[in-house]
Amino acid sequence: MDAKERIARRVACEIKTGMLVNLGIGLPSLVANFVPSSLGVFFQAENGVIGLGARPPEGMEDPHLTDAGGGFVSAVPGAASIDSAMSFGLIRGGHLDMTVLGGLQVDELGHLANWKVPGKMVPGMGGAMDLVTGAARVVVAMQHAAKGESKIVPRCTLPLTSTRRVSLVVTDLAVLEPTADGLVLRERAPGVSVAAILETTSATLIVPEHVPAMQLN
Repeated sequence: MDAKERIARRVACEIKTGMLVNLGIGLPSLVANFVPSSLGVFFQAENGVIGLGARPPEGMEDPHLTDAGGGFVSAVPGAASIDSAMSFGLIRGGHLDMTVLGGLQVDELGHLANWKVPGKMVPGMGGAMDLVTGAARVVVAMQHAAKGESKIVPRCTLPLTSTRRVSLVVTDLAVLEPTADGLVLRERAPGVSVAAILETTSATLIVPEHVPAMQLN
């Protein structure tokens, strides 16, 4: 199992029966592959789809059915197409049970930076600000480090997506829970030691006496 699959499988464990869940583009979109259809979960995209399914087989793509990042998706029975105003009304009105977003940095305060890529032109943060502010739970799914640098930092140096503290951070190495006291190391990836996690993390982590191995569905 590669790092992205490990992250997606662990995030899928957070999704419960009957939830309305938004999946961000990129790595978060993989989470749907590991959520049993029997749970009755509906995945939502900001561009106005409720009931996203997995990516269709090659050659079966519908150009009118995409996620917010333009990736091809399928629709499950009972899916609905809504306009953008209704879609963001659900997000801003607090009706989403969870959103899963990628991240560039998360800091000791639980702040997320995920929209401004250094050195690249971007049109704006899209729906990320609304999602982090409006969803009941915010789960960040990302690699623990990139290009030799920790993405779990003392303070974000990139522009923040929101000043709200996120609910959980799942990386290829660990599960971290932002709290009022700081980042708590809740789980470690199978075969990864606490010492290795601390060595790869530039932020200060609160380490309980026992850190279990990451649960994977």
